[in-house]
Amino acid sequence: MSGIARILVVDDDRSVRKALQVNLSKQGMQVTLANHPDEALEALHEAPYDLVLTDVRMPGSTGLQLLQKVREAWPDTPVVMMTGYGSVEDAVTAMKSGAADYLIKPISKDELLVVIDRALEQRSLRAELVELRREVHQRYGFENLVGATPCMVQLYEEVAAVADTSATVLLIGETGTGKELLAHAIHYRSRRANGPFVRVNCAAIPETLLESELFGHEKGAFTGAIRQHKGKFEQADGGTLLLDEIGEINAFMQVKLLRVLENGEFQRIGSTQTTQVDVRVVASTNKDLAREVREKRFRSDLFYRLNVVTLSIPPLRDRVEDIPLLVDHFLVKYAARNDRTVHRIGRRAMEKLERYDWPGNVRQLEHLIERAVILTRDDVIDDLSLPDEDEETVVRRDEPLLPPGEVTLQEWLLAFERRVIVAALKEASGVQARAARRLGVSRSNLNYRIGRLGIAVKEIEYE
Repeated sequence: MSGIARILVVDDDRSVRKALQVNLSKQGMQVTLANHPDEALEALHEAPYDLVLTDVRMPGSTGLQLLQKVREAWPDTPVVMMTGYGSVEDAVTAMKSGAADYLIKPISKDELLVVIDRALEQRSLRAELVELRREVHQRYGFENLVGATPCMVQLYEEVAAVADTSATVLLIGETGTGKELLAHAIHYRSRRANGPFVRVNCAAIPETLLESELFGHEKGAFTGAIRQHKGKFEQADGGTLLLDEIGEINAFMQVKLLRVLENGEFQRIGSTQTTQVDVRVVASTNKDLAREVREKRFRSDLFYRLNVVTLSIPPLRDRVEDIPLLVDHFLVKYAARNDRTVHRIGRRAMEKLERYDWPGNVRQLEHLIERAVILTRDDVIDDLSLPDEDEETVVRRDEPLLPPGEVTLQEWLLAFERRVIVAALKEASGVQARAARRLGVSRSNLNYRIGRLGIAVKEIEYE
């Protein structure tokens, strides 16, 4: 607890009040004394206190009545009750009524300090939690979905309509469009906002471990299972679970997932006990799941279970008018974070941004603005270096179709093929099997092309 703790002591016994004042003051606390609940309420109205320490039984009024009034008017102020040895039932009643703790008279100095410190620490932790929730809401709240184009306005309306329901939501969009941010916005606008938000990237977890990651396992269920593990569904109980890249799970896991989506029940690996959870599922993918169903790579019943409400996030190239708004948003964000005075981007730089194709979508734009803010020493960013100006791994929408005069057709096609493969690897976060499926070739064929073109897979920078 930072700062000097302000303690209000309430007791009709003058000797008890003075003894408590001496002991607490020696610990650096600021102590105010009151001999009656009415006097204590007057003190609370005049100044804030970090804790109230009150006797239970006093003439004319009781500590329990004071507790009730403090809980109503100052709910963040903990109340510790003091009671006589023969009135333990008073302490039980006080705890049921919301007291932070209780002490039985005669009170030892050590016990007094332990109980007070514990109550103050709990108050501090609750205050930190409130602040953390405020910061999380500020970061992931609805207001962070930046854009004013008609397609984005429609998306906002759809999010507002679905957020406060229990419906499963499927988010569809290219890599970098902001699917996770949208999932956070749905969660923090729902009735589950105070519950956990848990994310699992289905594509980043090996197939052999995904079942344990989602549903957990018992101790000894398999080699290396040295303790019980709660899976993501249990961790998200009472909140929201984001299943990112849902299109990457295999047929076995699709069956398992369908069951828990239908009835909220599953079994940990190695257990015969059924676990019940209350979880709202939001799934996201950059795949066309309807096509995956037609091509027998994704179960139709799971698709229809996920596809209760589908929200499609447009790529940045389809909402170029939003680029100035996004740029301003990221300028303010990263200038404040990095203590920079950048407040504007020049016209020539903005025109360059609006002409660019943005294969990495909003995430790519954000990273570029962050880098520019960090590197610039001026108030205005007059120029920007876009990836295709110093790399050959990204294709611009206005790139010429024909090769330059000194380049042969074969050289031009090989360079283009290299750019396409690198782009596919980036989109797949380096997972070659996914990149091969994206390009419609076998993994062995992709490996052959990577070797033929001399692509250094380990040197590619993935987002």
